[in-house]
Amino acid sequence: MSPHNPLNDPNVVYLRAVIGARLAKLREDGERDRGASAIEWAIITAILALLAITIGAVITKKVTDKANTINTG
Repeated sequence: MSPHNPLNDPNVVYLRAVIGARLAKLREDGERDRGASAIEWAIITAILALLAITIGAVITKKVTDKANTINTG
C-alpha cells in the first residue's frame, strides 16, 4: 500500500490551479502596472491561508484515519 500524497488530493490540486491562474493574471497585470494594491495582497493572502488550511485538514484527516486503524488490543 503506497502512502497517500496530500498534494494530489483533488481539493489541493484545484486550489493550486486557481492560485496559479490568479498569480499568472497578477503577473500579466503587473507588467502594465508594477504596484499591487492592498486588496490584491489581501486576496493573495486569503488564498494562501485557505490553501494552508486545506492542506492541514487533508493531512489531519489522513493521520486520524490511519490512527483509527491501529489495533490497541
